[in-house]
Amino acid sequence: MKKLFSILSVFLIFTSCFSQTKYRNPEVDPVQIQDKFEDWSAYQSKKIMLSRDFIALDSQSKEITKEAFLDELTKGNFIPIRLLSDDGNYYYKLFKILPNSDTSIKATIAQEAFDAYHNFKMEGTAFPKFSFKDLNGNLVSNETMKGKIIVIKCWYIHCAACIKEFPKVNALVSKYKDRKDILFVSLAEDTPEQLKVFLAKRPLSYSVIPNMKVYMNETLQLNAFPTHFILNKEGVIKKVVSNYESLEVALAKVSLN
Repeated sequence: MKKLFSILSVFLIFTSCFSQTKYRNPEVDPVQIQDKFEDWSAYQSKKIMLSRDFIALDSQSKEITKEAFLDELTKGNFIPIRLLSDDGNYYYKLFKILPNSDTSIKATIAQEAFDAYHNFKMEGTAFPKFSFKDLNGNLVSNETMKGKIIVIKCWYIHCAACIKEFPKVNALVSKYKDRKDILFVSLAEDTPEQLKVFLAKRPLSYSVIPNMKVYMNETLQLNAFPTHFILNKEGVIKKVVSNYESLEVALAKVSLN
């Protein structure tokens, strides 16, 4: 009887430990993906979004904070790879960059991680005070938008990635058109004249504020474009993301509150 109880106990401990592991193997070979910069770049652009919510694991598969994960990536010694999982969460794990890997991989990861780290540190802080007029002469400020969820897109005319996502962000505005408590505002580097000519051919459904280069560079200290902010109704930055896919998911969460 005691032997049976002992075997049963070991089985329960084993199954308990196994059930707590929600992730499995890397979705790509961590060594092979480092052979060519083109392969890594294609994988990273589609699968690795450092601005999204994810569960971070160090090189020993120990769970760490997102801040610690991004900080390690900025040092240029690791690549992030997503692990296969069954629970719908995103699991990113650190893998060592090999000595013979393309140096462009190391540099690209470090730069993107630096930008993501900067954005992450802004989350939970109050958005800087501002008071500007959009292209239609409407005053846009912290006070006029008080009590609203605010989605802010930072961009400029010659940013190809910024322009490419226009159709998607316009569709997002349409999706939330009945939500009077959600406002969409964009900060653009360019002059009113440049923007009016440009937007006549490529419409943007956001309220557009011109001449924001100094504000974005010095006050927000942005290094990459596009950058999207989501502010809650108290003016606190809930999320800072670098692409539409992360923006869509983040807004869906914030809009529930």
